[in-house]
Amino acid sequence: MRYLPPELFVKLKDYKGGLRYLRWFDRTFPDDMGHPFFLFDWTLILFKTGNLKEAEKKAFKTFSSNKYIFDKFLGKELMSLDLGENSGWEKEMVIKHFNYSRNHTEFKDFAEWLENLQTSEKFKKLTDELIEIDRKLITEPVGKTRTKLVNRRYKLI
Repeated sequence: MRYLPPELFVKLKDYKGGLRYLRWFDRTFPDDMGHPFFLFDWTLILFKTGNLKEAEKKAFKTFSSNKYIFDKFLGKELMSLDLGENSGWEKEMVIKHFNYSRNHTEFKDFAEWLENLQTSEKFKKLTDELIEIDRKLITEPVGKTRTKLVNRRYKLI
């Protein structure tokens, strides 16, 4: 239930109220990773309230939780990634259940910002590294190398 309010704040266009809720959420559940739709709402709310640096960080965290969600929102062809069995599930989940679109008038400014962010050198470097780590984790057995990869992934996010 704690994941539902941000979507409702977005529907109401009450971004300041959403931000208050998310600040409370962050204090109350500091270790909660969230899920892709929740993180997308969080990124959108941060953007709409002018918290652009935080929105950039949350956008990367959103991408790390689902690598297809931004392409779906922007109406782009979903990228084809070879990330093992979870990759298909992520893609299918987004296609079937994600209802936000850049075509919604309220989201046009966010869509433009998100496209610029995705093409920035910094964001591309981070996402490329994350994808590379995720690819390696598919086959890397338990051990020192896998631990280093997991720790690097955690630090990126």
